[in-house]
Amino acid sequence: MKLDEIKELIKLFGKSKLERLQIKQKDFELEMQKGIEQTATVSAPQPTASTPAREAIPAAEAQAPVLAESKKKIDGEVITSPMVGTLYASPSPDSPPFVKVGDRVKRGDVLCILEAMKIMNELEAEYDCKILDILVGNGEPVEYGKPLFIVERI
Repeated sequence: MKLDEIKELIKLFGKSKLERLQIKQKDFELEMQKGIEQTATVSAPQPTASTPAREAIPAAEAQAPVLAESKKKIDGEVITSPMVGTLYASPSPDSPPFVKVGDRVKRGDVLCILEAMKIMNELEAEYDCKILDILVGNGEPVEYGKPLFIVERI
């Protein structure tokens, strides 16, 4: 099953009255369930051991969290989490953070590390920008689509 097909299923499931959906095709498995926490998991064989075998996907992608966590109103673009995992602000506990509020970063610079299934994934800036606000603390769990940074393109 292709990623676009999975995303469409997630949207349809989010709008439906179904409480649970499970699909199995050969080596592919998709399971979604509604409730207090809307979650879905996808399982498929991976070509390398460095990629996670299971990746969590939200049950309703359109229901990305609103910036309720941010108490102050800041204009800018939001960089969201591309996956479920744990955010780490620095490469190691005794290292300084990758970015701080007010930093200017270039395209390709590392903003943070997202750990999923014991695999460390670097989140890089997609464009030159200035960090206006950091919405998630070091070591906090994040969901797919959760706002992480507010930035201003430069």
